[in-house]
Amino acid sequence: MFACYNLLHLGYWISSALDYIIASIISYFLNKHFTFKYKEDNGHSFLRFVLNIAVCYFVAFSIARPVVRWCLQVFSFAFDKSLLENIAMLIGSGIFTIINYLGQRFFAFKKNNTSSKDDK
Repeated sequence: MFACYNLLHLGYWISSALDYIIASIISYFLNKHFTFKYKEDNGHSFLRFVLNIAVCYFVAFSIARPVVRWCLQVFSFAFDKSLLENIAMLIGSGIFTIINYLGQRFFAFKKNNTSSKDDK
């Protein structure tokens, strides 16, 4: 993300989106099989995962930039757009990580605890 932004000059939204698209593809398989050991695959987990990633991405990165701008202004730090957006990408990554984990745990890979009498 930082290489795309600082070296390739792709901009805040494109740099962060490319990073999260690539990382999310890997994350789906690793989290499904290793982190959450999700075995109930009817195809819905992938759709829930994509929805979760999209919502978390837009929430985290939409919040990060204005919050960082406000903090820098409150503390009277001189800043340019590049500094603001680099810090915002770092903060956005932290916000994303927290809400994405919760979304995957309780939404994308939520296990059904319903059992029928036939399972016993």
